[in-house]
Amino acid sequence: MVIKKIFLLLCLFISQNAYSEGLVFECDEKSLQSIDSKLNQYFSKLDIQHQLYEKKIAPHRLQFHLKKNYPDTSTLYLRWNPELKIQDEVLSLPSANGQKEITTVSKKEIVLALMQSGRRTVFSGKSCQFEAFEDHIQVRQMIVAWAEHLHWKFPDGDSAKWNEAYWKDGTLKPGKPILEAMTDFFINPNACSVGCYTATKIVVIQGIIDYYQRVKKDVEKANHIKKLLRSDGEVLVNIESESMWQFLKKDKTPMPSNDGKLLKVQKGVAPLNFIPGDWVYFINTDDKSSNTPGYEGSNAIYMGRAKFDDFYNDNGHHYFYHEKLNEVYNWRLGVFSRSRDYDKLQPLSAELLHSLGLPPHQGGIIPDSRSVPKYFGFE
Repeated sequence: MVIKKIFLLLCLFISQNAYSEGLVFECDEKSLQSIDSKLNQYFSKLDIQHQLYEKKIAPHRLQFHLKKNYPDTSTLYLRWNPELKIQDEVLSLPSANGQKEITTVSKKEIVLALMQSGRRTVFSGKSCQFEAFEDHIQVRQMIVAWAEHLHWKFPDGDSAKWNEAYWKDGTLKPGKPILEAMTDFFINPNACSVGCYTATKIVVIQGIIDYYQRVKKDVEKANHIKKLLRSDGEVLVNIESESMWQFLKKDKTPMPSNDGKLLKVQKGVAPLNFIPGDWVYFINTDDKSSNTPGYEGSNAIYMGRAKFDDFYNDNGHHYFYHEKLNEVYNWRLGVFSRSRDYDKLQPLSAELLHSLGLPPHQGGIIPDSRSVPKYFGFE
């Protein structure tokens, strides 16, 4: 009898845990019916077939969960699962010569990653609207698109370099348009030299504003975001929540959980669970090399397709997951540039790669938190 009760409780726990993961909408029944109808049309447009996911309906809740034949919590290799039929998309971005076409992550991959086990993405209250969801998918896609082909310069111990037409020591000059100043980083990459922390913020800002201003043409929302960025006089400050850096605190006292200007933190994310557009941090746990300025860790944007950005084009514009772990680990061996120090590069065993992918409290180098875009206008 006791064993039966334990079994039933375990089943209930597993059921509740599964129900708390994936893509979730929480609001009144009428709104959920409207969202469900629009999502059916949207999924059909993206060729997301019904047999790929489970849909659960409960009072005031609608949940989409990738079916269990896509096991574990990893999103890294969804792109290559033949059953999912995911193809990359081609987008047009502004360039020095007008427009350029780039191949980037698909909206389909982003949606399916949101449905995977390993975290819970919730649209509730004011954000329980189809428009909030659709914007979120496209914001994530635009962040990745702008991270696709970067070749900035790394300061490597020197001071950052800024285009003085727009910036003075990292502060945007009065009267300079934000989107114009951001786009300049991509059009004139030789005019700047920035570390990965600043580079990540530049890509996030560019992707978000470019979507609302140029793609969606929502001037009101674009101006609202610009106002947020200027609210403290420093466009590049407080983009993310301070709590993103909780793992750096030695005393483990909780840090403020308030959101940043553009990003909020999702905590308790499972290993190998990354959604395109996530800001991820890889910690350098080696005492010696982590004391070298710029090598304390690596800020990265997950680009889907098991790829992370390569701001400095040191590895062909991106790092696959295992390459990113290899990059950070090999700093302790003096490999600060894969192209320059290639002869020192040491391959890592499968066992070591697995352990590095765990959160710090389990001996790894990837915190179980991700910085993700807010629901602009729906918070």
